Amino acid sequence: MLSDNSYVYKKEVDWSVLHEGVNIPVTIQVVFQNAIRTFLPRGQSKEIYLVLDGKTYEAILKNQRFDEGKYPKRKDILQIRYNPQSDIARRLRTIFSSSYRYISEHRNNITEKQRKFVRVPEEKREYLAIYTTVYPDTYLLECITQEDTKIFKDTIVHEDEHEYEASINYNAVDINATIAKVNQTVKIRKLNRAIGETLKLLYNYRCQICGENISARYGVDIVETHHIVPFVESLNNNAENQVIVCPNHHRVIHKARPVFDRRKLIYVYNNGIEERIILNLHL
Repeated sequence: MLSDNSYVYKKEVDWSVLHEGVNIPVTIQVVFQNAIRTFLPRGQSKEIYLVLDGKTYEAILKNQRFDEGKYPKRKDILQIRYNPQSDIARRLRTIFSSSYRYISEHRNNITEKQRKFVRVPEEKREYLAIYTTVYPDTYLLECITQEDTKIFKDTIVHEDEHEYEASINYNAVDINATIAKVNQTVKIRKLNRAIGETLKLLYNYRCQICGENISARYGVDIVETHHIVPFVESLNNNAENQVIVCPNHHRVIHKARPVFDRRKLIYVYNNGIEERIILNLHL
């Protein structure tokens, strides 16, 4: 049983992912940070298990040591490490064969110092998603390949952004979807929802615009994620493309279509009204 997954990280596939491991910034991770503190103090390493497509692989989780006196507010710096010839590294290179070929070919034509900067073009990028499981030493991996992204994009090309976000916020299921459609889109929908749920927890279910948890007086938590650049257009579900808003502000944004000034973190409406993001822990 590996349910109750919490989002850990979405990593663009690069040479490190395919050979050595993943550095995990945990800035927005509330559940993950708390779990790490309970069983892996800074400066220590621990054997962990990675589950991919139903198979379990061994790896190392390291909580990097740093000068806490010099950096008192720095979050934990986590690394998942494995050997380039390990079974998990070989498996990832097989799954992400397109990225592996592209990076390998371009690394052969540049100096060693430049090699770490080789990136797959945006339209061809692939991603590794990492989730916690009910076991503190076991993590679930899901691979989002070029083919997954293409099929998903073809599936939602005519979908309404507001309806899509409603399905993510409230975990709605399309009862008319075919089995093929479900199987091809579930990974990306799951990741989108998981990132949003993590951000909701980070803001303690308060709206980033009004600062309120409008449902708290009723003993519940209702807040929603909104994509700054519409997801059905960009397929960008990264945290920096999402804001947490109350249902009232969410409806207004979709209806009024204000322009978002990312530099100032302000929504500018056509009638001249401006609303600033007053809570910001991740943008």
